[in-house]
Amino acid sequence: METKRLYYSDSYTTRFKANIIERVEANGRHAVILDQTFFYPTSGGQPHDTGRLNDTAVTNVTIREADGAILHWLGKGEIWFDAVVGEIDWTRRFDHMQQHTGQHILSQAFLQTAEAETIGFHLSDNSVTIDLNSLDLQSEQIEQAEFLANQVIWQNRRIKVRWATAEQAQKLPLRKIPPVREGKLRLIEIDKFDLTACGGTHTAATGSVGQIKILKLERRRDKLRVEFACGQRALQDYRLKNSIVNNLTAQLTTGAPEILATVTKMQAEAKENRRLIKRQQNVLLKMQAQELWDTAVKHGSVTLVNHVFRDDELDLGQLRALSSQITRQNSQTIALLGIAGKKSFLMFNRSSDAPGEMNQLLKVAMQALGSDAGGGSAVTAQGGGPAAGLEKVRQAINRAEKLLRGSLK
Repeated sequence: METKRLYYSDSYTTRFKANIIERVEANGRHAVILDQTFFYPTSGGQPHDTGRLNDTAVTNVTIREADGAILHWLGKGEIWFDAVVGEIDWTRRFDHMQQHTGQHILSQAFLQTAEAETIGFHLSDNSVTIDLNSLDLQSEQIEQAEFLANQVIWQNRRIKVRWATAEQAQKLPLRKIPPVREGKLRLIEIDKFDLTACGGTHTAATGSVGQIKILKLERRRDKLRVEFACGQRALQDYRLKNSIVNNLTAQLTTGAPEILATVTKMQAEAKENRRLIKRQQNVLLKMQAQELWDTAVKHGSVTLVNHVFRDDELDLGQLRALSSQITRQNSQTIALLGIAGKKSFLMFNRSSDAPGEMNQLLKVAMQALGSDAGGGSAVTAQGGGPAAGLEKVRQAINRAEKLLRGSLK
């Protein structure tokens, strides 16, 4: 016995009576098949309805591929009585009706204003999109399609369901004709505007869609993805963005039309300030590197720079830059630097003409910190260790320096 799909002729009924004609169990989940239903199953880009059968939640509705039966998947437990009362979650149903009807309107609007055909449709709890077969649409064409779509909504045109055979459909001005295996095509007609085959749920008139707002465009290979929102979703999007704009105007002490110019100016100023700070940091880095080199211990022709910083004085990037600066601007120089704090860090570096195997020295120092992490080459090596105070990091570096001095004799 085939389930009668009552939603085909009535999208507004939310409470109905039915009888269970089959029970299904799969992977520990239970589902029932009814003799008639208003529950819409996931299909055609539109998600399923949710609701209840008696006191049991219906969490998913699917179509069984083998025979097209509609499976009402239950949240917990089973339903033992055959007679049931079904109740549709109206908030979810009406949202889907608004979005799906809006898609029909917007697709026809793009066809009329830009000759762009809809080749894909997706509706989820968070977004609704159509894919157009054109990548070359101008902003004016996007605005024209949106304007036309809203005009049709505000004219509150009637929407009705029609049925036609495949042969009859070939003679009608359908926006799209899907393949028909058997039976008739269900057609959704928006009065004097759009006619297309569709099995989803729709509003009775365009005015119930409320409004359409295009939110984002995304080019994907050979198609253009258009994200939009209708009705309640469009209102929620407006509320969010209006709140953001109001907060920005208050914080920036400017009017809404001037926000973009103000933010652009601030970005340019911030970019210039970063450049200035970078130049100043480089000057300070050179001065600090020179000061450390001037006060370092000389061992013959080799200068040994040994210094430990607190983690609130330098970060890892600054330590690397300082080490490189010391050994790059001075010959016959070895820099053994470290950071002490919540995490210790060692950076050993030498100029190309200085002696010593930095990776071997680092291994000795890291062992003193209780870590076997780190590595590098003969010229430069680095490693991070556990939390350690200034004295412990100094002792680790001094241990490496002592080994180095022995090799310099």
